[in-house]
Amino acid sequence: MGSCCGSFFSMAQSGRFQLSVRVLTVLAGAPDAMHTSAVIAEELGESAVMVRRAFLLLHKAGLIEQRKGPNGGAKLKIPAKQIGLGDVFVATEGEWMTLDDTAVAAMMKKVRGDAVAAMNEHSLAGVVKRMKKAK
Repeated sequence: MGSCCGSFFSMAQSGRFQLSVRVLTVLAGAPDAMHTSAVIAEELGESAVMVRRAFLLLHKAGLIEQRKGPNGGAKLKIPAKQIGLGDVFVATEGEWMTLDDTAVAAMMKKVRGDAVAAMNEHSLAGVVKRMKKAK
């Protein structure tokens, strides 16, 4: 990973994951509307640059679609109930864990798979529902 301080890509995986979940919850709140990074950033109290970088990872993972231009922005590509938290984790994880020991690396790959499967038991729609209850 790069050493560019303050960069979304050098941010700890947990920070990228957390911001991406927050961005997705905003998109899920009005799934048919296009949302600009500036509006989302203001709503979340984040920088628009960080939100755009989250958009890049989420788009690459197929979770959102983006459009440029005056009516541009981003929106969910698939329904929130079909987006698992494990999907978001995978989209934001970067280099999760590289190990030289192949036996340990194989075991950690299985552990990662089990963790992603467990996270996918919880959907973005469930997160949105819990956030609405908490308000």
